[in-house]
Amino acid sequence: MKNDENCEFDLSDLHFILKVLGGKWKLHILTSLYIGKKRFKELERDVVGISPKMLIKELKDLEAIGIVNRQTFNTVPITVEYSLTDDGLTLKPVLDHMREWASEFKQKVNSVG
Repeated sequence: MKNDENCEFDLSDLHFILKVLGGKWKLHILTSLYIGKKRFKELERDVVGISPKMLIKELKDLEAIGIVNRQTFNTVPITVEYSLTDDGLTLKPVLDHMREWASEFKQKVNSVG
């Protein structure tokens, strides 16, 4: 797609980020993990409304693409901690900008209607 200044604008990168982070729960999980390492039950408490089955699926998806790290400790019972990888941490400024934009845009929309 091209804009008025004839600059190339490749939507495939935007489609990719939506594929990676899309869905109802991934951003909630990432936001929780920005605070620090979390065990499964802590994530389950932080991400209100998510089922254990869905949390497992989303964590596996995020782990598979290299955004979340899963570390298992040889304890009884086994302890598992989740944290952001270095690649996962690079998303923080992007999400902070998105949050700022949303806050400003929400105020604008609310003042109109």
